[in-house]
Amino acid sequence: MRILVVDSDTRAAETLARRLQRHGCETFSVATGEAALAEYRSADLVLLDPELPDLDGLEVCRAVRAASEVPIIAVTALAGELDRVLGLQAGADDYVVEPYGFRELMARIEAVMRRARPAARPAAEVITSGPLTIDPDLREVRLGGRRIDVTRKEFDLLHLLASRPEKVVSRKQLMTQVWDDRWSRPGRTIDTHVSSLRGKLGSAGWIITVRGVGFRFGHA
Repeated sequence: MRILVVDSDTRAAETLARRLQRHGCETFSVATGEAALAEYRSADLVLLDPELPDLDGLEVCRAVRAASEVPIIAVTALAGELDRVLGLQAGADDYVVEPYGFRELMARIEAVMRRARPAARPAAEVITSGPLTIDPDLREVRLGGRRIDVTRKEFDLLHLLASRPEKVVSRKQLMTQVWDDRWSRPGRTIDTHVSSLRGKLGSAGWIITVRGVGFRFGHA
């Protein structure tokens, strides 16, 4: 796996690159947004620090996502909920807050890459609910015929809920099936993705919170 590390702190980038190399990854690093936009096409995954000296990291993320499906993990010290929401809305597949454990980072990289390279499966049924259409084969969401740009995790979350329209899906089930994480306690990650989806779909009615349990699919 070839990983592009985008970080203006060259010493930190070099340290991270060495650790990734010891785990069998091929790595290369850049320190600016311009360089990232020039190099991301040769990467299998991008680790992006949104705080860059020349360009807004979120704009870099949006530009990469508009042109490519390469997985992106934002790695940053910005820990606020709004920062996470903006990063995910910009197209990041995951968001890791510094300081973090290296084993956690590797687990997140592996999980993101599993989702980016799904096993072959038979054609899945398109889900339609009023003006909302969810196509699992195209991984496409449309609302009133207009395509809605969603991240991988947002699509997986929405599709899981929509495929069980009469059932409540627990937070633990969501962490297991969407994030492939059986061990972490469900935290703000789910809420951040739900909030982002509601904003993109223009209504909180599509995803109903069942307090103390989880979420279920609704109607706008």
